[in-house]
Amino acid sequence: MSSSASSPSKVQLSAPDVAPLAVHRDLLDSLLHSDARLAEVVNHADKYELQIIYTQINRDQQNHPHFTQYNYHLNARQYFNPASLVKLPTAALALEKLHHLSKRELTRRTPMATGAAFRCQTTAPYLPSADSDQVNTVGNYIKRMLLVSDNAAYNRLYEFLGQRPLNERLWQLGYPTARITRRFAPCDTAANRHTNPIAFLNPTKGQVIYQQPATVNPHSFPLPLGRIQKGRGYQAGGYIIYQPYDFTTANYLPLQNVTDMLKAILFPEATPSAQRFQLTPDDYAFLQHYLYNTPHRSGFSRYRNRAYFDAYKKYLYYGRQPYQHAQAGLRIYNVVGMSHGYLADVAFFADSTHKSEFMLSAVLYVNQDGILNDGSYEYESIGMPFLKALGHVLYQYEAKRPRTRRPDLSSLFEKEAQR
Repeated sequence: MSSSASSPSKVQLSAPDVAPLAVHRDLLDSLLHSDARLAEVVNHADKYELQIIYTQINRDQQNHPHFTQYNYHLNARQYFNPASLVKLPTAALALEKLHHLSKRELTRRTPMATGAAFRCQTTAPYLPSADSDQVNTVGNYIKRMLLVSDNAAYNRLYEFLGQRPLNERLWQLGYPTARITRRFAPCDTAANRHTNPIAFLNPTKGQVIYQQPATVNPHSFPLPLGRIQKGRGYQAGGYIIYQPYDFTTANYLPLQNVTDMLKAILFPEATPSAQRFQLTPDDYAFLQHYLYNTPHRSGFSRYRNRAYFDAYKKYLYYGRQPYQHAQAGLRIYNVVGMSHGYLADVAFFADSTHKSEFMLSAVLYVNQDGILNDGSYEYESIGMPFLKALGHVLYQYEAKRPRTRRPDLSSLFEKEAQR
């Protein structure tokens, strides 16, 4: 995996890697019907609003990646709540913004202080600490987001980016229907358009390096799917209100978008320049490291306790089981979402044992009673077991899949070992 941000190789699917659409569909369909653990969800795919993207990766003589995508019920107009999936582009764009500000002392390690200037805003002051992991910085917020999907950290970077610049940059990158318009907090639509004043400080002198005033997006965004309502009711104030829950102004990020964003971060040299995040090689390496790492293995001091077990954010393959140990030789780089009955995982698998690699993205809806916000979802009984089994089925297939050339993953694993 390269972390270079320049001189991309032009990547095209060569003839042997391209199959008719029907063949693509039949392969994934046959894999999904090959294991009884998948049957309940696959046989009722519409009920569970199941969407899957499986991407084969084949390497050429220069070890350049070539991608072949297989879809199952993929539909960008089938709304699902992306939940924490929005943290992936938010993290990348926060690093990109730091780079564009072009201030020598301003890095992802620079202390950051967030103020408040509108309703629903909260503060996060700069508090010096001997433990650098405890200091509020862009880098630490990203670590918290990628290691344990921390919501408060996401809110701070959403505020740093500003609602309109965040979305306009996504549109420039080729995601015209993406919409990230909400904090993870009970803020109304107008409050989410307002973002906080922020200052970055020199930790030694206490001087302000960069100051960003409170901002507001004066205009609402278009609604790519129109009005969106789900379920037969929702809980509010301790009562069930029997009418559909309204997602019309909620965050919207199709599964294909998140898959492409992860690919752009992991394979920047295989991403068209217009769609590539403008990051340094060190930025790419930083994101890749924390997309792969687990709370305990990261060494991040906040996550040493048992609440943050290694499978905490690895739904595909591990199923978020507290006592599941990481498999030797397997690296999973991923981002997940869990909210309102939706369960999603977008991942890249790299296996040094079998010298295989692939991408797998999936989302399903597990809300049998049709009531939202009641905390009663089938995450553990249906969702997690399905995602774990799905990861196993694709992993086992990829371990045996014939390849003209096995990928050279040595630089990836050596890089991880040296960090």
